[in-house]
Amino acid sequence: MTRKILITGGAGFIGSSMAERLAQDPVNYIVIVDNLLTGSHSKVPKSIHQNVQFIKADVNDQKEISAIFLAYRFDYVFHYAAVVGVKRTLANPVMVLNDIKGINNILSLSKNTGVKRVFYTSSSEVYGEPVEYPQNEHTTPLNSRLPYAIVKNVGEAYLRSFKREYDLDFTIFRLFNTYGPKQSTDFVISKFISAALKDRDITIYGDGKQTRTFCYIEDHLDATTNCFYNNLLVNDVANIGTDIEFTILELAQTIVRVTGSRSQIVHLPSLKEGDMTRRRPDSTKMRELLNRPFTPLEDGLRAILANSHYVTS
Repeated sequence: MTRKILITGGAGFIGSSMAERLAQDPVNYIVIVDNLLTGSHSKVPKSIHQNVQFIKADVNDQKEISAIFLAYRFDYVFHYAAVVGVKRTLANPVMVLNDIKGINNILSLSKNTGVKRVFYTSSSEVYGEPVEYPQNEHTTPLNSRLPYAIVKNVGEAYLRSFKREYDLDFTIFRLFNTYGPKQSTDFVISKFISAALKDRDITIYGDGKQTRTFCYIEDHLDATTNCFYNNLLVNDVANIGTDIEFTILELAQTIVRVTGSRSQIVHLPSLKEGDMTRRRPDSTKMRELLNRPFTPLEDGLRAILANSHYVTS
């Protein structure tokens, strides 16, 4: 029996990667919806099973997305569509807040058309500047400050409310810096690699001692598809990321070394907002979902460089 799956934002890095993975299963029929504001049609996967369809549409437009839900009657929804990128979201706060409309549209239509479960992509940004380490899904107070983080927090609240009132099942994935071959240069690893390959200066904000963890896309997909196929973490939340910290300076130095670049590392003034000093998830649930070691950062970087689909724009 065909399993009909909607992936919103499926022309973006993570959404298209998930579509490509799910399309490997001929039981799945994937409908990708993306308004191509930040996504690219070139990232939409091709499948030997002819089970992927792309529709250009905006989930924030109730009329457009309603027609799609009514036409397909999806079994599952993966909601990735959102305005992303720190600089873009800081520059366009009202556009970011409009994504709340999309969340409401997706959940209302899922409830009304018999969707079994909604997988929602939240973010480590919901933690803000955390008060404890590692950042645990249930014990760390959420401390969102930026519009993007607030929208993600509101989305999580919507999911819980729809479960209580309408019994719509959900799973929330809070992502911690997923990286991989299809990622655009709006994000730190792909931005640094792009500069390194051209021997251009790599710029970092402040002293570069801010720490982050980095999750390779295959680890992300293995964990989240395990959750999907084995019906795990129903009505629950999981951090999707590693617990191995690197400073931004260490990341830049590693990329220069791995690429054999002549790039110089240049320090810029610290960002006024949006640049947390430290971020590390409690990865207990992630490790259980993955059930294997995390991909080491250098291995992930080398995989990007070896991948013919590497996207630098």
